[in-house]
Parts: sequence; C-alpha cells; structure tokens
Amino acid sequence: MRCTNIGLCEKSSPRGSLTWRRASPQLGRMKWANLSLLLLFPVAWFAPLMRAGINLPLFGTSDISVISGLQSLWGSDAALALVVTIFAIFAPWAKTMGLALLHFGLLSPRTLPALHTLGKLAMADIFLMALYIVVAKGIRLATIEVAWGMYLFTACVLASLAISILTARAEAKGTT
Repeated sequence: MRCTNIGLCEKSSPRGSLTWRRASPQLGRMKWANLSLLLLFPVAWFAPLMRAGINLPLFGTSDISVISGLQSLWGSDAALALVVTIFAIFAPWAKTMGLALLHFGLLSPRTLPALHTLGKLAMADIFLMALYIVVAKGIRLATIEVAWGMYLFTACVLASLAISILTARAEAKGTT
C-alpha cells in the first residue's frame, strides 16, 4: 500500500487492479504530531532539565541541559558520553525521522519494530536522569530542582512512543 502526500492511498485488489481510498484523518494528525517532534526534540535538548547546586549559603544553582551534560561528560568520560548521546539524541531523533518516512510512504512498515526499540532506548535515558535525581536528593549534599526541560523531554519521548504505537495499530488495520 502506498499513500500520497495528499492523503490518497493506493491498494492492490486480489485481481491485481489498483484502487484508491482516503487515508484516515488519524494518520494526518499523527504525521503533524510526529513532524512537530522534529522541532521539539532540539528545544528539549537545550532546555534546562534540572537546576543543581551545593547546600551551602551563597552558592547558587546552575542549569543542566542534555547538551551541557554531554559537554561535561565528553571531557571526563567519553564512553559514557557516547552512550548518553545515543540514548538522548540519536535514538529519539532516528525514531522520529523513521516514523516521518513511514507516514509519508518512504519507509517500509516492516521497520516499525526497530523504531519501537529506538523509542525504548530513549526511555532508558529518562530513567537514568530520574535515578540520578533520586540519588542526589538522597545524599542531601546537593540541591536538585527539576526544570521545565525535563518535562518537555519526557513529553517528547512519550509522544513519540504513543505515535509509534498508534502507527503500528493503524498499520495492522491497514489504514496507513
């Protein structure tokens, strides 16, 4: 089945002739939601995820973003920086691009399981950030405040996961 950019889908009949039908409106909404993630993910990477500081008077807090955290990691531990780069940047971006290609008929639906796995890798990154916050708060030596970027990054990853699940359901029904 092949769909055009205007929402018409071509489907082969059992006799070999082609028929055209309208793509579902849900597919159009999924396309736009997924394309918006291509803009929102970079914003989330530069947005402050948390504010961290030492529990001493006169010490302020500093904002930590995905990019600033990666910059610090590359200077101290390149292997960990590579893993975090894959989880925080490559996995969500590749999955979003893959879903966009799939929605526009440029990628085979057989790639959906691989795209779903990429989404799970991005969720692992959010789990690690949450774990670091819990550990740092447990030590009580540092002040950690969750900032708006953490919510944006989490929302982007969850939205991407939801879009891939809805795409898989639509594909199973044959409505993509």
